[in-house]
Amino acid sequence: MDQNEKAHMGGAASANDTGPGAGTTALFTEPKGRRTDNKTVTFGDAGAVTSLPLWSVAGVIFIFAVWYITTTAWGFPDDFKATVEPGLSDRELFRLCSLSDECDIDSFTQIVSPLVFPSMRDTWNAATELFSDGYRNISLWTHTWASLWRVIRGMFWGSLFGIPVGLAMGLSSRARGFFDPLVESFRPIPPLALLPLFVLSFGIGDKTAVPLLIFASIWIMIIAARAGMRNASLPKVRASYSLGASKRQLLTKVLLPNALPEIFTGLRVALGVSWGTLVAAELSGVADGLGAMISQAKNFSRLDVIVVGIVIIAVIGVLMDILLRVVERLLIPWQGKT
Repeated sequence: MDQNEKAHMGGAASANDTGPGAGTTALFTEPKGRRTDNKTVTFGDAGAVTSLPLWSVAGVIFIFAVWYITTTAWGFPDDFKATVEPGLSDRELFRLCSLSDECDIDSFTQIVSPLVFPSMRDTWNAATELFSDGYRNISLWTHTWASLWRVIRGMFWGSLFGIPVGLAMGLSSRARGFFDPLVESFRPIPPLALLPLFVLSFGIGDKTAVPLLIFASIWIMIIAARAGMRNASLPKVRASYSLGASKRQLLTKVLLPNALPEIFTGLRVALGVSWGTLVAAELSGVADGLGAMISQAKNFSRLDVIVVGIVIIAVIGVLMDILLRVVERLLIPWQGKT
């Protein structure tokens, strides 16, 4: 072995064995017995999710078309047609039939009964009524803001506690060993199963609704942050150490940016789960909120009000997901690019 080869091997050894992590516990260590630098499965890659606006619009139109066709009364009885002026269009017949006591428009050639699902006409009328007068002396804006504020608080506290725990589990095998049994034990529990326990422990109203939303989101954020930290590129970590990066620099410049895509994906998943838990969370005695409005409408068989509440929740959820994607593109411009 000549001097050049010895010098080359000595330089490689110093790069691997010296530096901020030498002689101490490394900030990021490779698990023994397996390679992690070739991982291809992650918690989720929001940058790889693409949507075509044209197909999205087509999907929405298809849903509304099916809704309209299946819940609209098609055709009218011959005896009713004989009593009105011949040559009227179906729309005019529909209007006259709806005004006549002798013609029950909802009973003729309707695929889905109004007792099963409301028609678009009834839902539109209920929506205009809710926007103008509210429901049971509470405005629609009050219901919407109450639910939105509960989801925001649940997501905030779930992320505030979940992300640091997940990052610690990704960095430290001790933290992972300590928190793993807790996370894997509570994660499969449906939030709805804890509703009676939370009501008895915390009381009714927001004292139960917000903790239930925190429980629904915190485990998702822990898993997302842990996955993001564990999926860090080992060559980048080794290169950072060889260039003299400190542990703090490695954490802030390499590991945390690498974990951000997974964390944002976790936020989007937790957001959907939180909205899905909202209706049950607002069954705990709250006076306002979209879930409370839906529950009250159920007691009075107002299917149209229930559908309006569901549509509002869906629209708000989509808008918040779009907002998270925009923020993600601003904070992680390199995501999804090679």
